[in-house]
Amino acid sequence: MIDYSEGSGKQYHIGVGPEDVGKYVILPGDPGRCEKIAQYFDNPVKVGQNREYTTYTGYLNGEKVSVCSTGIGGPSASIALEELVAIGAHTFIRIGTCGGMQLEVHSGDVVVSTGSIRMEGTTREYAPIEFPAVANFDITTALVNACKRLGTPYHIGVTQSKDAFYGQHRPETLPNGDELLRKWKAWLMLDCKASEMESAALFIVGQYLHVRVGSCFLVVANQVRALAGLENPQVHDTDGAIRVTIEALKSLIDEDKK
Repeated sequence: MIDYSEGSGKQYHIGVGPEDVGKYVILPGDPGRCEKIAQYFDNPVKVGQNREYTTYTGYLNGEKVSVCSTGIGGPSASIALEELVAIGAHTFIRIGTCGGMQLEVHSGDVVVSTGSIRMEGTTREYAPIEFPAVANFDITTALVNACKRLGTPYHIGVTQSKDAFYGQHRPETLPNGDELLRKWKAWLMLDCKASEMESAALFIVGQYLHVRVGSCFLVVANQVRALAGLENPQVHDTDGAIRVTIEALKSLIDEDKK
């Protein structure tokens, strides 16, 4: 493979090297959330910024940890994961936002994903469509336990990953709308909890690379509740979901040390 970094020792897209990151990494989509997450670390330092990838590194429970943004969607998320694994990271928690899909999923709740519907394109280059995109059990358990300890309202179950944000919100206007609506109805009947854009890629690439990956999300809103005429405020404060992620990561570090 061509060395696009031309011998710099840094990964081409994320712009950091092995000395810059910890073994444990939090993966938000939005670069703007990295500094907010890093504030929960001890001695955080910004170690990289290139394209959609912003990286901070610090310590939790005495262990070197990092946060690296992935941008929007599976392609950029898979690049971040590939390059972070190449420089030694092995445990990843995606923290992001989602839209709720069941009536009981309220704005401001946290959703912990057990697996993701592969309604995107990235994973088809890694695995046949029959192979499931499943979250790591240890990380999923740590996230659920963190929600319980913090008293955070949460839901656990299968989520959907998509490529087109507006395909979810105005499918009837699109040339492929009939298929989108038919599948959306199926996901609802199968008790899919929420929709987002990165987890399927992260789960499949993580499985391929033999590393641990899990995901949790803040529910921004729920269009299913809105269509049912139920209360549906928008919530954009990710701090609660971030605290769940930090708590889960601390417990994983402690368990690994044992």
